[in-house]
Amino acid sequence: MADDIWIIDDDRSVRFVLAEALRDAGLAVREFGDAAGVRAALRDARPALLVADVRMPGESGLDLLAELQARGIGPVVVMSAYTDVATTAAAYRAGAADYLAKPFDLDQAVAAVRRALADAPHAAAPLPASAPAPVPSLLGESAPMREVFRLIGRVAASDLNVLVTGETGTGKELVARALHEESARRGKPFVALNTAAIPAELLESELFGHEAGAFTGAQRRVAGRFEQAEGGTLFLDEIGDMPLVLQTRLLRVLAGGEFYRVGGRELIRCDVRIVAATHQDLDALAAAGRFRADLKHRLDVVRIELPPLRARREDIPRLAQHFLAAAARELKLPPKHFAKAALKAIAQRDFPGNVRELENLCRRLAVIAPGAEILPADLGAAPAAAHEDWSDALRDWAARALADGEADIHARAREALDRVLLEAALAAHQGHRQHAAAALGVGRNTLTRKLGASRTRKR
Repeated sequence: MADDIWIIDDDRSVRFVLAEALRDAGLAVREFGDAAGVRAALRDARPALLVADVRMPGESGLDLLAELQARGIGPVVVMSAYTDVATTAAAYRAGAADYLAKPFDLDQAVAAVRRALADAPHAAAPLPASAPAPVPSLLGESAPMREVFRLIGRVAASDLNVLVTGETGTGKELVARALHEESARRGKPFVALNTAAIPAELLESELFGHEAGAFTGAQRRVAGRFEQAEGGTLFLDEIGDMPLVLQTRLLRVLAGGEFYRVGGRELIRCDVRIVAATHQDLDALAAAGRFRADLKHRLDVVRIELPPLRARREDIPRLAQHFLAAAARELKLPPKHFAKAALKAIAQRDFPGNVRELENLCRRLAVIAPGAEILPADLGAAPAAAHEDWSDALRDWAARALADGEADIHARAREALDRVLLEAALAAHQGHRQHAAAALGVGRNTLTRKLGASRTRKR
């Protein structure tokens, strides 16, 4: 029947729970385990909407999506456990109506199906698909990052201006580059300008260029960033620091798509997509009169907010391993790896400098960590706790454990204390057990026995 919702997924459990949720919502559902079953069913019927997994044995969901779009069958909602920028953007380019990141909330899935059904008559033709450029450092599997990837995939193909917000070091330029690489402008220039790094008196020339003789030292005509980015994307970082007088000029360019070089009389037309970024609250700046509200509205057509690293701690181990391997390749150093305890310790840090701080830490460890395995002792003290008494942390832990009614608190604390001291001493003495034992004030046999017991408990 044409009113059916077709679900295509090789995972029977996913099909079952999604189908039940849709049936509870009053929708008729058919289930398929692969693309071949869908193709056979299409000989006799047409669905109102399809929900298709991206990766399945045999033909992928994206291949099926492309065929369905060519035949005018749809809309299609894509679902996948692989929530990276390339996969998400490829799905939207191929014509997906929406993208569900597994594991998804069933209420959200039902809402996505209803939206796609309601918007079906207005579905736009997809952009021609092409191989997406990788964005290797924009990584993450946490819920906040899955939402970022979803937004990038949805808006990249449009020409809408985008405002990227987030704390310093969260990766705002990476988002801008991903938006460019996943858009139809990918073959044109991507030009970045940090407006806070250019003196105010030079920023106008940087943006719009200048003619020879426009000011002292201007000996020849120079093209500005708008001309350099023609047909592509201009990334304006730290837009909140732009002087008000230049905000007015930028507003005119965004409104009319044309400008004059500094000292020039030739009207220059431009076709540039703007992606702006800031760590500041533009709404507050506009309310205080320090940022033009009309310019904010021009820039803030779509907003992508990047979470701080502390809000997506589950991504930290993967990022740390990626940065450590990348640093070793770049610096031509022997590869290293993190011990599980070191990754756990890193994931517990707040990283006020966010991803940039984590990357710098990994680069430093690639150079100075003494062994091939990076241990907790190699990490140094976390900035936030550098001057704290470790007994305060122990006291807080004990209070929480007692309040929760946990058992064997003393034995667990002793075990953790022994393990931390042993790891720190061995790391400080490059694994030499006799020297480590002497530094701790215990016998070598005692250290060996405790080390063996610790490893047995880990297994």
